[in-house]
Amino acid sequence: MPFKALGLAPNILRGIQAMGYTDPTPIQLRAIPTVLAGKDLIGSAQTGTGKTAAFALPILQRLGVHSARGVRVLVLEPTRELAAQVETSFRDLGRFTDLRALVVHGGVGYGHQRTELRRGVDVIVATPGRLLDFMGEGLRFDTLEVLVLDEVDRMLDMGFLPDVKRIIHACPTKRQTLFFSATVPPEIAAVAAFALHQPVRVEVGVSRAVVQTVKHAMYPVAQVQKFELLLALLARTDFDSVLIFSRTKHGADRIARRLRTANHSVAVLHANRSQNQRVEALEGFKSGKYEVMVATDIAARGIDVAGISHVINYDVPATPEDYVHRIGRTGRAQAVGDAFTLTTPEEESEVRAIERFIGQSVPRQKLDAFDYAPFTLRPARPDQPGAGGRGRSSRGGGYRGGHGGGRSHGPQHGGHGVGRHQERRQRAPAQPGAPSPGGRPVSAAPALQRGFLSRLIRGG
Repeated sequence: MPFKALGLAPNILRGIQAMGYTDPTPIQLRAIPTVLAGKDLIGSAQTGTGKTAAFALPILQRLGVHSARGVRVLVLEPTRELAAQVETSFRDLGRFTDLRALVVHGGVGYGHQRTELRRGVDVIVATPGRLLDFMGEGLRFDTLEVLVLDEVDRMLDMGFLPDVKRIIHACPTKRQTLFFSATVPPEIAAVAAFALHQPVRVEVGVSRAVVQTVKHAMYPVAQVQKFELLLALLARTDFDSVLIFSRTKHGADRIARRLRTANHSVAVLHANRSQNQRVEALEGFKSGKYEVMVATDIAARGIDVAGISHVINYDVPATPEDYVHRIGRTGRAQAVGDAFTLTTPEEESEVRAIERFIGQSVPRQKLDAFDYAPFTLRPARPDQPGAGGRGRSSRGGGYRGGHGGGRSHGPQHGGHGVGRHQERRQRAPAQPGAPSPGGRPVSAAPALQRGFLSRLIRGG
């Protein structure tokens, strides 16, 4: 079915054509008619399936032309990068309209944002912290028609619930509310009951599945050889652009420095970088100035760059959900891609949690002709209930600071092996009362905290 069959206006269709889109994706086919009908919606789809256009297109259609009455659409995003990219999508898709969109986030001065708000905008795409600052200066949403909470599960993880609730309370009761997220965990039900009215549930594909166009593999290695193996993978892989994930900001900086020493052009993206540095890194990576970007999980849902042929997890992600989102940066829009994860023996429990989460085993590979150090295979332990549960992310990256394809030819490889791990790592939380890696019971506090947050959302 073409976009024209969805009832979109000619000027919106021109914007779609200018963006190079031909046919709507499954999430767009199902979500656009629902949004055009004015119904509340919970949308869930795998990363890279066109989720942003699924709500931006019908919203642009509904708005029609610019109005001086006030803000009519508010989109909340967890990070600056996501806010900037969603606002760009509104501008690009609505280029043949006179609608005005503004991105509001921290990390930059207030002056331009304040000036544009006074001029009048139709759509605000914002992170919670900076938006609350402007609300403190008198920004009101009396004329709001549509509220969009994007990447809702990430906002929950990042501790934004109290701020999100304050913002929702400031919006008119009579409005359309849209939730969009790559995953919809049980905690979202409490938010939905509070903010949505008889929502339509649109779920495309299995939210726990990896994108089918991505070929992924684990590379067990001794911790002391991780960087050496990374260099070998880069040397033997025919790539267009590579996104490397580190679990820590300092780790990302360290990897980037060593890659530059090895004559790779590298950009870095994490919460300690200034907004100008982050914009320059993203633009340089998109343009090809940098062949490699090293990032923390702040970027897992904030990077939408065409042609990322490879994703490499230098560290196993803290939660299985993050694994899905990380490798979803490649293989976007039906393009093919490769995702490699460097693992150590102590990370086997996290690896098994990922495999349970996505419902499949990930092949363990060994790079041919790589001089692996001797190591001892750790015996497999029985799976423990609760392993791979949801972890809580750092706030750094959005708060108070606010398709294409490529070659995907991986290196040749054979069997598998594992090595020693020498760094302390953050573990995915286990169920309360389950034994921790050190043998002590895990506190029930996280579960109690989630219960408290659920009561908070319901207004209890």
